[in-house]
Amino acid sequence: MNLVLTVLEITAPVFVLATIGYVWVRLGLAYDVPFVSRMAMTISVPCLIFVALMQTEIDPSALAALSLASAASYAVLAALLALLLAALRLDMPTYLAPLIFGNTGNLGLPLALFAFGQEGLGYAVVVFAVMAIGSFTFGIWLVAGRGSLGRVLREPLVWGTVLGALFLWRGWQTPDVVTNTLDLVGQMAIPMMLITLGVAVARLRPGTLALSTGLSAAKIALCAAIATGLGLWFGLPPVAFAVLVLQISTPVAVTSYLLAEKYGADAQAVAGLVVTSTLLSVVALPLILAIVIA
Repeated sequence: MNLVLTVLEITAPVFVLATIGYVWVRLGLAYDVPFVSRMAMTISVPCLIFVALMQTEIDPSALAALSLASAASYAVLAALLALLLAALRLDMPTYLAPLIFGNTGNLGLPLALFAFGQEGLGYAVVVFAVMAIGSFTFGIWLVAGRGSLGRVLREPLVWGTVLGALFLWRGWQTPDVVTNTLDLVGQMAIPMMLITLGVAVARLRPGTLALSTGLSAAKIALCAAIATGLGLWFGLPPVAFAVLVLQISTPVAVTSYLLAEKYGADAQAVAGLVVTSTLLSVVALPLILAIVIA
């Protein structure tokens, strides 16, 4: 019973905030998703990542191991999902990138924070950074047929991660007035991202339900299994291991739908993946969390 209550205490704020966004749209109220998303990804999330890394007391060697484990997890996942899609004769540009890169920002960061505190958040931003770099390069190449190194270099979240890692490595700290300001700006990120997630899901119109549900279930199972195996292989400490499994297992990100719209993939098919994987995660992520913290 104590374990169930612990999991509920961790996951409830995540889904309550997302539900607020969902209900907001269903009531017919206006919500500018592009503006809020740009505000979060350009200003708030980079501040959150920078401060989390700068203030973390995590062993740098553990962070390095987690980075390698994250990259390896995405690589193995990409290979296995490519084989699955080829066997099912499904369109690679439409399905592969969304199934690889999960919602490690909107959902993964707050879940890690609520579950494991600042230590968990420090680990989670590392996985998020690996995902973001992969998504803006390999992911865009999959969807559009070309990479985007320039876009990576223009992303504030990438520079927030690089600078945060540098400050962590060197043991530097910004002046208190700067730290407090960046921390306050960063605190906007998690509630904004969760509410926006609910808004975006409310506005999506999924396509074929059976196919989306099957692929979403396969994604969650593969992600959890791969992250578990590689986390053990790299000998990650308990919190880093738990965060890796949670982050890799997050559902399809709403940004995958936006990329599909932009680059001419089947956006409705991706919308179906977003909706079904997010709904499945309501059950799957608390279950995974209960297992990793048991």
